[in-house]
Order: sequence, then C-alpha cells, then structure tokens
Amino acid sequence: MSDSQYISVREAAQILGITEKKVMDLIEEGKLQAYKIANQFLRLKKNEINDLRNTGKVAAEVIVHPYSTSERVRDFFYFNDFYLACAGIITVLIFIIFQK
Repeated sequence: MSDSQYISVREAAQILGITEKKVMDLIEEGKLQAYKIANQFLRLKKNEINDLRNTGKVAAEVIVHPYSTSERVRDFFYFNDFYLACAGIITVLIFIIFQK
C-alpha cells in the first residue's frame, strides 16, 4: 500500500474492509470526499479513510463466494489443459516406442 496522501478506491476498500462498490456508495452519499486527479483518476485522502475506520461508522463486510466442486474441476481442466494434453501425448509416444 502506498504511503502517499491520496489512495485509490481499491486501497480504501481494503483499509475499511468493505467492497469497492460500498466505497463508491459512501462517496455518492457524501460520507466520503473523493478527488479527481488529472481529471481521470478517482482518489480519496488516506487520513479521511483512517478517520472513518476509527470512528466505527462503517461495518466491515464478510464476503463469501461459494466455490463448488464442479467449479473446481472445471477450473482445474481450464488452467491445466496444456499439461494434461502434453502428458497424454507423452504417454502415447512412450507406448508406441515400447511396443516395437
């Protein structure tokens, strides 16, 4: 995390223990002051975020994303398809070599 005076919405969400959407909602409600840097990047003052955290007015959210067994299997094959294909090809080649 940077030690600069201004921080991003993501860093503010991490400090407060809430989602980035909740930070944006706090900005829209006027509970947080946001600043545009170079008319492009939305930043918040780090000391304002720490003050808000210390007052306890924002409750930390517990975010749970269930990860089912089928999703785990699908992700395994998605991220390891190259290695599985290589293992299959090597197995076939070894089988062919030792059959002769």
